[in-house]
Amino acid sequence: MNEKVILVVDDEPRSRQGIKKTIERSTEHHYQVITAENAEEALNLINHEKIHVLITDIRMPEVSGLELLKQLKKKAQDPVVIVISAYSEFEYAHEALELGVVNYLLKPIAKEKLMEAIEKAMDIDKQREKTDIFNKIVDDKLIEMQQLSKYNRGVKEAMDYIDQHFNQELTLKEVASQVHLNASYLSALFKEELEVTFSEYLTRKRIQEAKRLLLSTDLTVSEIAEQSGYQTSKYFIKLFKQFESTTPNGFRKMNESDS
Repeated sequence: MNEKVILVVDDEPRSRQGIKKTIERSTEHHYQVITAENAEEALNLINHEKIHVLITDIRMPEVSGLELLKQLKKKAQDPVVIVISAYSEFEYAHEALELGVVNYLLKPIAKEKLMEAIEKAMDIDKQREKTDIFNKIVDDKLIEMQQLSKYNRGVKEAMDYIDQHFNQELTLKEVASQVHLNASYLSALFKEELEVTFSEYLTRKRIQEAKRLLLSTDLTVSEIAEQSGYQTSKYFIKLFKQFESTTPNGFRKMNESDS
């Protein structure tokens, strides 16, 4: 997947380049580190590139670091923010925290402190990413069905079996056999208690897994179809479009542009 990007904003060239080099050397160039000398340049970069972590000085000519953060709030991007400053005024620190800053570092910055802050910021970014992917893939109807506890024992067991084996070839008859029920009776139970057919429940589970794989891996559509329980990608694409109103590739592109 894409390389993580750190943006360092500081009007002092020595400080700006020093932070950049420290991060690059300490992480063996694991992250892409880009720089800006003022808020205007930073906003321009943010408009054109996904920034995961923003490190900004507070006191800069014309537009301060805090003003930069306020402007950032109006945009779709929401990088994890580390503030650096030569000043320890309470007002600055308090306002920075209100703006969602996760760390406030005083200059001169010790290498250990900087790298600890970067590590913490990347952990937060990773957690945000997981939450973002969950929100994009989750099927609200499945969540609603799985939260209810009043179902017939056979329905619960069938749901559990499907949840564990949806990526395999499954039939109503096979699942009914596994939960010791007649296939016609299990079919009727699904419609009565879940208000969906057996086929729709299974399809929703598979499409949800396919969406997860589309956003969290670089697997091809054919590979995702197979891992989601479909023998042919053509049938998988047809069903995916029915449920998501777009193709698997369309879903991936649309959501990658938000990431």
